[in-house]
Amino acid sequence: MLIKTITDEDFVNYCKPSMFIGLCYCNWKCCVENNLPVTTCQNESLAQQSNIEVPINFIFNRYVDNPITSAIVIAGLEPFLQFEEVYQLIEYFRINNNYDDIVIYTGYYPNEIEDYITKLKQFRNIVIKFGRFIPNDKSKFDDVLGIELASQNQYAERIS
Repeated sequence: MLIKTITDEDFVNYCKPSMFIGLCYCNWKCCVENNLPVTTCQNESLAQQSNIEVPINFIFNRYVDNPITSAIVIAGLEPFLQFEEVYQLIEYFRINNNYDDIVIYTGYYPNEIEDYITKLKQFRNIVIKFGRFIPNDKSKFDDVLGIELASQNQYAERIS
């Protein structure tokens, strides 16, 4: 799987202690739609990092060997631009009888990725955070994630 970063223990992006996996690509839709430079994005520095190829079984073993974490957050740029790899990661976890929550942060809205959502619904315990970042918007607490999101239009949904 091609990634930018892994954080073994993240306490910011979900209500449960999580492994954070930052992915590699973005089309910068949030900035483009707001006529803002890419440097406005909180993930712009992540985009500058080198890509790293990591075997899925390595990610799985690293996760299950950590007694602290109980969820995985896939984010940091746009996970749905690497859908096949995300799908394979989730499938690997489920085939190996790990049904912990997997949270996917996306800037897309459900109507823009309906086919992907349909494919992911076959797996248990999938949560998706939807919605673009809107600069200078009020934050809001999301009950599904159990955290504050940066913009009022963003929300999470447990799809399965």
